[in-house]
Order: sequence, then structure tokens, then C-alpha cells
Amino acid sequence: MPKKLSLKVILLLPLVALTLSGCGLTVTSTGSSGAGSGGATDGGVFKSTNKGNNWQQQVSIQTVGRARNFAAVDVNALVLDPGDNQAIYAGSVANGLFYSYDSAASWQAAAGLSAATINDVAVDPKNKCVIYLALDNKVLKSADCNRTLSGVYFDNDLTVEITALAIDLANSNNVFIGTSRGEIIKSSDAGLSWRTLNRFNGQVDKIAINPFDAKIMFVGTDAKGVFRTMDAGASWVSLADKLKAFDNTLRFCDLVLAKEEKTNVFLATTYGLLKSTDDGDSWSKLELIMPEKDAKINALAVNPANAKEIYYVTNTTFYRSLDGGKNWTSKKLPTNRAGSAILIDPKDSAIIYLAAKKAKN
Repeated sequence: MPKKLSLKVILLLPLVALTLSGCGLTVTSTGSSGAGSGGATDGGVFKSTNKGNNWQQQVSIQTVGRARNFAAVDVNALVLDPGDNQAIYAGSVANGLFYSYDSAASWQAAAGLSAATINDVAVDPKNKCVIYLALDNKVLKSADCNRTLSGVYFDNDLTVEITALAIDLANSNNVFIGTSRGEIIKSSDAGLSWRTLNRFNGQVDKIAINPFDAKIMFVGTDAKGVFRTMDAGASWVSLADKLKAFDNTLRFCDLVLAKEEKTNVFLATTYGLLKSTDDGDSWSKLELIMPEKDAKINALAVNPANAKEIYYVTNTTFYRSLDGGKNWTSKKLPTNRAGSAILIDPKDSAIIYLAAKKAKN
């Protein structure tokens, strides 16, 4: 995920407002207008085939009859199927879930979710038709490629949001969810039962699992910083002491694990951009073009095949480094909305996907 933007919304209200993760941005929506109806048409998903030099809006919905699209929709979650690089999922604010099986050339809208805000999406790495959705205070699961959905987790507190999802790549029965109340909760049986692993006293914005060793996990929280487990969640430690040389690292923005010979951990906070090559024991700063306090990173992506290729987006700008952060290029986003999520195709790193949503400072 995600993403960096944290997605906290109560469904079916005429006016929806949410605060994004610790970077302090605010996103607003006027509610469900229906895909492609009303408002500016610079939302949805954009695609680049040349590492972000040029972009094309990709929002066409497969339909019979009149043409439809989700160009007016805010997208908060953008996820690639780990087993199929052509399968993409876009979770929206108050307009449900859109998914594509042809690299964003065309999309379908998931039935029954037209007014829902989708906070996160996770796809089973062993079975592309098994999908988990985080919305409101619940997790829905589909076992038939979004044809039908069933609830697998409900929180008793209706004000709590499910804000993050993750699946163990080595054992897809292990599913993890994060909540706005601060828990990380695990299912060991693909959603049949759940238990709380830890309470962080700060909203969980992201769960990241080491691709080499699933016992090593990271949790990014809204205001309490980053936590790590080395034993599959049995115990957790804050990384605040290991990050104390850098200011404002408790304000989490995004975290990405890039798999090369070893795992490279990239962390975006309101301080700026940091990197670790030893699972978070030590960190180094990546120099940005602008002062760190002005960076305001919304979402981060790293080429899974080459950790020197780093991308991030802000409210207005797309940044790219091809040399590990020594030099950066910057381009205005192809939309007047904020960049909310960014993905790199793992099989063709020239292909990049960008999600957009309205932002209000």
C-alpha cells in the first residue's frame, strides 16, 4: 500500500473528509457522484510507459451502451496483484472499487460498492481471484474475482476504520489488518478467525512484510512512528531510537521494501526520505531537491529490481531518481489533484501508475 495516504472515512455520508497519514494532508470529497459524473475530470489513474516522462489518464470502464469512466473520482488505494502485473486495483473515495486485468487499458467496477470508500486492497499472491478490501469498520473478501463479496472482519466500534491490509507472500493464509484505533490484527486461516498482535496507540497507516523473511514486519503509524517485529508479531519495538538522529520521524508518510540481494527499506516521514539496508537498525538520509521540511511526500515507490530507481509524489509534483537519490528530476503532475499512490510494474519498470485525489491543505 500506499501508500502513504491514510484513508479514514465513514461511508454513505453526504460529505466525506479524511486526514491523510502523518504528513498532515487533508482530502475532501463531496460524496458519491457516480463514476464519471460531475466535477473536474482529472482524477482516477494515470499511466506512464517511460518512467514518468509522459502520462496518459487511464479511466475507461468496460460497459455496454454509453461510454463510462471514473475520471471524476478520487483514488486512495492503488495495488498491483503480486502474481499478475496486468491486474490493478483502484480503491476510491465514495465510489467503490475499480479493477483492470489489462494494465489499465480498461476497467470494471465491483458490484455493490458504488458508494463505498475503499481504504486498502490486498490480493492473495497464490490466487488472483482472492481479494480483501478494507472499508469502514470491516474487511470484505472475494474468492471469485470480485463477483461476490462476504464480510470476514467487523469491528464492534462503528467509528473505527480498517486502514491497512497485508498478506504474507510465503503463506497467504496469514492476513494482517491495521486499524485507526492502533491495532495490528492477524488471521492465520485466510480470514476465518482473528487475533490482535499489538496495540500501537496510533493509527496504523501501513503494514510491510520483508519479502525474504516474513517474520520481519514493519508497521507505520500516524503519530507514533515506525515499529518492527523480528518474530512474526510476537514482540514489537519502536524504531524511534534508531531514527533519533533525524527530526520529525514520528510523523509517518510511507514505507517501501525493495527486494534485491537483500531488503532495502525506504522510509518517508515529515523529515524527508531515509534508507536502511539492515532492516531498520541503521538509517541514512537521501538528499532531496527541496528542504526536508518542505518535501511533504504523499507516496513512495522503488523499482523492485533496482533499488536505485526511486520515485515519490507530492500534492503537485512527481520526483524521480535513477541513481539512488543523488540526483532528482521533477515534473508537474498530470493532474491538478494530489498524487495519492504510485506503483512500478515489476516486469517492466518503465511502466508507472499514478493515482490522484483532491487535496486541501
